[in-house]
Amino acid sequence: MKIVSYNVNGIRAALNKGLLDWFKQVDPDVICLQEIKAMKEQLDLSIFEKSGYVYNYWFSAQKKGYSGVAILSKRQPKHVEYGTGIDYMDFEGRNLRADFDGLSVMSMYLPSGTNLARLDLKLQYMADLQTYVDKIKTAYPNLIICGDYNICHQAIDIHDPVRNKNVSGFLPVEREWIGKFMDSGFIDSFRFFNKEPHNYTWWSYRANARNNNKGWRLDYGMVSRSLEHRLKRSVILAEAKHSDHCPILMELDEQ
Repeated sequence: MKIVSYNVNGIRAALNKGLLDWFKQVDPDVICLQEIKAMKEQLDLSIFEKSGYVYNYWFSAQKKGYSGVAILSKRQPKHVEYGTGIDYMDFEGRNLRADFDGLSVMSMYLPSGTNLARLDLKLQYMADLQTYVDKIKTAYPNLIICGDYNICHQAIDIHDPVRNKNVSGFLPVEREWIGKFMDSGFIDSFRFFNKEPHNYTWWSYRANARNNNKGWRLDYGMVSRSLEHRLKRSVILAEAKHSDHCPILMELDEQ
């Protein structure tokens, strides 16, 4: 199974930049999208269906043009779960899960902490998410949580760890949380295969940051440890330029 996760920073804008052709080239079985910034009714779903993604699921924020996640699949899930049941999370359209035979895949968009109020919300979200995941893992032990975590785990995951040490996304409390999240039973699939520096998934639009590779690794494919033996590959696809993020890709053996 080939899974792609991509914060598209607006699905309609990304489609105008050739996103659909890119999907056809890479040919994943499942696509997790974040920050779609659109309602389902604003999209022509037939274009995804004609590309093989007959099964497509959209969980938008109530606020138009904001947040939202989606899962596109060539395979029919056994079940799709919209949200977490936690009101303030679901209001912003940040979690969507599809259950397949042998594993479940979640598309997740964790908030950024752009100001003090949003940072408080992010920290609350992180705590509540851990509790939620701990609970659902009992029913769905083979769980993959793809998406934009808006956190760099280690100094190797950010271009300038010294200057950014007090910036949300690299705060000690955030880094500690994502470390404990992994310790609760998840593998950072990219780091499972690649220990090298200078691998990022997001770049500011300012100061030619992407061309200079001054980025942050904010996007993760977190895989339950029970799936370790099925992991074949996990890579960052930095050549894709439909967004200020780039996609990540994971491959797992079927069984």
